[in-house]
Amino acid sequence: MDKLELLFAPGAYRRRAEQIRAELFGMLDRLEGGELTDEQSDQVRRDIQDRLKQLKAEQSEMIGYMAEGANFIDEAETRLKEIERVVRKKRRFHLLPLAPTNAQIDRDERRTHHFAQGMSLYKLFWVFFIGCFLGVVVERTWCYVRYGLYEPRVGLIYGPFNLVYGIGAWALTMALYPFRNRSKVFSFAGGALIGSAVEYACSLFQETVFGSVSWDYSNQPFNLNGRICLLYAIYWGILGVMWIKDLYPRMAKLILKIPNRVGKPLTFLLAGFMIVNSVMTGLTTLRWMQRRQGEPPSNAMEAYFDEHYPDERMASILSNLVFNDEREGAQE
Repeated sequence: MDKLELLFAPGAYRRRAEQIRAELFGMLDRLEGGELTDEQSDQVRRDIQDRLKQLKAEQSEMIGYMAEGANFIDEAETRLKEIERVVRKKRRFHLLPLAPTNAQIDRDERRTHHFAQGMSLYKLFWVFFIGCFLGVVVERTWCYVRYGLYEPRVGLIYGPFNLVYGIGAWALTMALYPFRNRSKVFSFAGGALIGSAVEYACSLFQETVFGSVSWDYSNQPFNLNGRICLLYAIYWGILGVMWIKDLYPRMAKLILKIPNRVGKPLTFLLAGFMIVNSVMTGLTTLRWMQRRQGEPPSNAMEAYFDEHYPDERMASILSNLVFNDEREGAQE
């Protein structure tokens, strides 16, 4: 009988298991009975070993089939729940349009042969680019609502962009995209792990290269070197669910509106801008750090940075950046 048929026919699987059990135990009884010759006993032992080896291989294969079955059952159940959720919410008033389901996005991308279909490099760039922008907007809004303060909260010198949010959006999408039609537990676990890993890596890179930090969780319980903590890992998990179930579909729907004829050229143009923006931010920040250490300009480029990107301007743009010596002085 086919293994898939056995998987979905418990009665047939049980009957086969009973038959195999009787066969193996019968051979073992013969060995224990002491009525076989040495040659016969060796042959029966070899038969049992071969049968057990075959059964173990079949068991591993069946476990794989069962895992596949659990996966597509969960996906089908999740997609049905999301369809039902959309149907229910359509009957209510909403300030914002309802987010499409991921299955709807997949269908529309295939139907239009969109240039940013699936997890192509084009899609990943647009996710990164939009994430850089939306992260700043959300954080500015949060600071204003909670503290009544308006702060730039940017990470690049040109425009309202922050690479941390873009990298986070990119990493969450890469990690959670395979589970976009699965239950929320996958999104939560993936968001917590990936978000914390990205946050830790960005903090370590900034401190190692620039000698500065933009956040410090040392006062939070269950933190790791002040770079990540349990509370924000939970936040990342919640964000993972929100991201792949609501924010990513909205973003993908927005990307779908970019016409194919202009999509690729526009992607390359914006990618060039972000590369220049990132390089300039790194160079001007390094020069800012050098000026703090009293180093005079050593070439025309550094002199240009001193003239056009003085400390005051850099501090106003990267307002949440704190150098290590400032942090150490504040802790003393």
